[in-house]
Amino acid sequence: MKHFLLILLMSVPATADARQELTPRERDMVSFIDSRFEDAVAYLERVVNINSGSMNFEGVRAVGAVFDATFTELGFDTWWVDGAPFGRAGHLFARRVGAGSGADSGAGAGQSGAGPHILMVGHLDTVFEDDSPFQRFERVDENTAVGPGVIDMKGGDVVIVEVIRALAQAGALDDVTITVALIGDEESSGDPLELGRAALVEAAREADIALAFEPGDGKSETAVTARRGFTGWEVTTHGLRAHSSRVFSEDVGYGAIYEAARILVGFYETMAGEELLTFNPGLIVGGTDITFDDQEEEGTAFGKTNVIAGKSLISGDLRALSLEQRDAAKERMRRVVVEHLPGTDAEITFRDSYPPMGPTEGNRELLERLSRVSETAGYGAVAAANPAEAGAADISFTGAHVTAALDGLGILGSGTHTTHETADLRTMPMQITRTALLLLRMAEDWNR
Repeated sequence: MKHFLLILLMSVPATADARQELTPRERDMVSFIDSRFEDAVAYLERVVNINSGSMNFEGVRAVGAVFDATFTELGFDTWWVDGAPFGRAGHLFARRVGAGSGADSGAGAGQSGAGPHILMVGHLDTVFEDDSPFQRFERVDENTAVGPGVIDMKGGDVVIVEVIRALAQAGALDDVTITVALIGDEESSGDPLELGRAALVEAAREADIALAFEPGDGKSETAVTARRGFTGWEVTTHGLRAHSSRVFSEDVGYGAIYEAARILVGFYETMAGEELLTFNPGLIVGGTDITFDDQEEEGTAFGKTNVIAGKSLISGDLRALSLEQRDAAKERMRRVVVEHLPGTDAEITFRDSYPPMGPTEGNRELLERLSRVSETAGYGAVAAANPAEAGAADISFTGAHVTAALDGLGILGSGTHTTHETADLRTMPMQITRTALLLLRMAEDWNR
C-alpha cells in the first residue's frame, strides 16, 4: 500500500505539462481497442438479452456464467459466492495474479503478485425483472443502443472485459494483479447487507486501488471520486384516537399525523441547506390503523376525517458524504423526534446501508492521473463529478480499505432505471482506452 501511494504521488506532476505523445506500445493497444468495437458491442448485446433482474436468480447466474467463461479464457481463476445466506443469487469473482510472486491465485489467494493489485467492480443484476416489458437490446444506429442494463451496468462490465483484453494484447497482464468483482444484487441488496458485501470488502483489503464501472453522472469529462452513503430511517408516531372535535384539547392532544408533520418540518428547519446532506421522506401512511411492509416498501391506511389519527409511519433515506456528517445528522434527527406534541409519542430508527466514500487525497491523485492519460489519448481532461449527482454504489464498500478509488468508468448514456435506458456507444472505446492506459502506465511505474 505505501509503495503504491509513493508511486502514485510521484508520478502525477504538480502542474499540467504539455500533452505527452503515446508510446508505440500504447498506440498499438489503442488500435487494438478500436478494432474490437463491433465485437464488444456484440458481447454487450449478448449479456443484455439475458434477463438478470435482481430477483431472477437464474438469470443473474446465467449472465455470470458468460463472464465466467470469458475470464477463464483470459487466464483468470474464478469462483462464485453463493447468495443464499443473504437471500440473493450471489456474486462472480475472478482473479489473475501477476507473475513473479509465487502466490496461489484464486479464491483466498490473499496476496498480490507483481505490480499493483487492482480491484475492478461491476454488477450482474438490473432493475428490470423477468416480467418487465423492457427485455431486449436494440441497436438504434451506429452510435446508440437501448436495452435493460445497457449502461447500468452491463456496459460497464464489458468495459472491464475489454480493458483486460487490451492489457493482455499489450503483454501487461503479468505486470499487475487484477481481481474482478461482479456483484449479483447491487440494484436490490440482500439481507444482511454486511454478509452480502463481505467478499467485496475482503477483496478490497487485499487490493491497492479500486475502480468501478458505473455510468457515473453521465458526463464524459468526469469521474467519481466521492459517493454519499445511504441510511434508511423510519419514524413512527402515536396519538390518542378520539373524535376530531376534541383535537388539540388538553386531554386528547394533537394526534399522530400532526406529530409526523411537526417532525418533518423540524428535520427541514434543522438540516436543510447543509452541503451534500439530503434527507428525503419517501413514503408516509397515517390514520386510525396502518400497515407497512418494509421489504416491499408499501403500506395501507384506514381512517376517517372525523377521527384523530392514532398512528403514522414515515420511511425515508439519509445521504451524507462522510461518517461524521451522517452521524451528526442522525443525532439532530433524534433531537427533533423526542420533542413531542401534547398527547403524542414518536420514535425513529436507522438502518445504515451503503457507507460513504469520501473524496480522499488518494482518489484525487488517481483522478489527476486518469485525466492526464485521457488528454494524451485525445479525450480531454477529466474532473471530479459532483457527489450530489452520484448515488450510492458498491465502490463505497472498498473506499476504507484501498489507497485510492474511482468510479464512473463505464459506458455513458441516459435513462438509467427506465425503459428508455440508452447507451452512447462512442463512449465505450473512450472508457476502455482511458482505463487501460491508466493501468498500463501504473504498472510500468511500479516496476521501474
